Amino acid sequence: MDFIFTVSSIILTLTFPVHCGKILVFPHEASHWVNMNILLRELHSRGHQITVIRALDSWYITEKSPHYASMTVPFSLGGDDEFYSSFVSRQLQIRRQRQSAWTRFRLDMELKEKFSEMHRKICEMVIYIIEKDPELLGQIKRANFDLMLTDPANGGGVVLSHYLKLPLVFNVRWTVHGEAHFTIAPSPLSYVPFPLSQLTDNMSFFQRTYNVLFYTVRLFLYKRIVGPHYSALCERYFGSGLHYLELFQAADIWLMRVDFVFEFPRPTMPNVIYVGGFQCKPAKELPRDLEDFVQSSGEHGVIIMSLGTLVGQLPLDIADEIASAFAQLKQKVIWRYTGDRPSTLGNNTLLVNWMPQNDLLGHAKTKVFVSHGGTNGIFEAIYHAVPMVGLPLVFDQDDNLSKMRHRGVAKVMDIASIDRNVFKNALEEVLTEPSYRKNMEKLSRLHRDTPVNPLDSALFWIEFVMRHGGAAHLRTESYKMPWYSYYSVDVVVFLVLIVSCTVFIVFKVIRCLCCRLCAKRKRAKVD
Repeated sequence: MDFIFTVSSIILTLTFPVHCGKILVFPHEASHWVNMNILLRELHSRGHQITVIRALDSWYITEKSPHYASMTVPFSLGGDDEFYSSFVSRQLQIRRQRQSAWTRFRLDMELKEKFSEMHRKICEMVIYIIEKDPELLGQIKRANFDLMLTDPANGGGVVLSHYLKLPLVFNVRWTVHGEAHFTIAPSPLSYVPFPLSQLTDNMSFFQRTYNVLFYTVRLFLYKRIVGPHYSALCERYFGSGLHYLELFQAADIWLMRVDFVFEFPRPTMPNVIYVGGFQCKPAKELPRDLEDFVQSSGEHGVIIMSLGTLVGQLPLDIADEIASAFAQLKQKVIWRYTGDRPSTLGNNTLLVNWMPQNDLLGHAKTKVFVSHGGTNGIFEAIYHAVPMVGLPLVFDQDDNLSKMRHRGVAKVMDIASIDRNVFKNALEEVLTEPSYRKNMEKLSRLHRDTPVNPLDSALFWIEFVMRHGGAAHLRTESYKMPWYSYYSVDVVVFLVLIVSCTVFIVFKVIRCLCCRLCAKRKRAKVD
């Protein structure tokens, strides 16, 4: 299969002339940057000039890089990963102590306030670029960029691209209004589950009712969180007649970081290109120390565990329960963990600050992946056909792992109430029950069986937009329609009026004829 991908890449390269262009990037932080950076490396390797806009206090986006130049805006977004680590810890504490619904609600409101503040500062950063730093804005304009590449989880790149009149490409799964399909594609709630609902595409009546209510509430919250900030920003530069979401819907290409091995079938649009798992690649050799540890596992193999970029440690008692379960297994364990060493840690478990996750998942001795359920990790597990034990923490992770559980490739547990025996039993179930690996191997075959691998597809469509100055022929203009026109309410009302008028006229004519006939009969009787 890797040979087929290589041949496909060569064919694409020979068939389509590469236009080496200039790409302006407005990224999003944390795990979003991880996969964006992979795209940038590949674009640079094809001769493109990449310029990344970053804030002064960026967490992950470094000022210097061998594959991109940076424009550092002397503006502080004030964000860091400490808040999110603290948020996860507090949420775990609330779930473990079964605290009141009011306490949970307050924590959720705190998170929403944090997101609102983040979007407000991103809008202020855009204003700073346009109005308060003429030298930086002049530098951007003089560069004559061919397109803007951005992650619409924040709207800074979207607004800036329209201000600069640049073609727009998204590296996307989420927008400021939630899951991206619901922004760009028809999404009937009768069979398209709203993300975070943990529903499937086969819903009962009450599940469909819940899906509609859940969608309505979430959309209301999204609008409350981001609406005031982006509405004011759009009115500032584009006038009051433009809704900020129209700028998102006007993007030329949506590089969607999922595919239908992961997602449930649903309507889509011609400018949505599915590139789920584009960061996955064949495993490379492990560092010698890791390879020796993996090989020491013998026939039993290894388990790897990682809870993502934002969570490197857990409350000590939870870490002790997990470590104790690992210690009872025959397998060796590699655990990315940066907290204090658990007291129950066994000799079979290696704690590391960082791990080459893709390479470990691709190793022949890897048997199970213990994961929080981030999209990047899930696609790497699918690519390498490694079944999972899920320990979801926050955001979309419950929903992601729910999809994997539905496909029979993951056992999902509540980390807040984890117990060493229950966790050990879950691991042994996934290790010994053949269906988990067989189902994951099937998903892996489906995911890999494409004419062009996802990364090459992403690169092709980015270069397509540069060659043609956009992709307007793939973009529907429906987003410019008012809701009553989009849903044909005005047409239905018009047709109902026509039918009503016709029926009324027919009724009047018949009534008039009947009245005349009756009048004639009365006159005839009189005569």
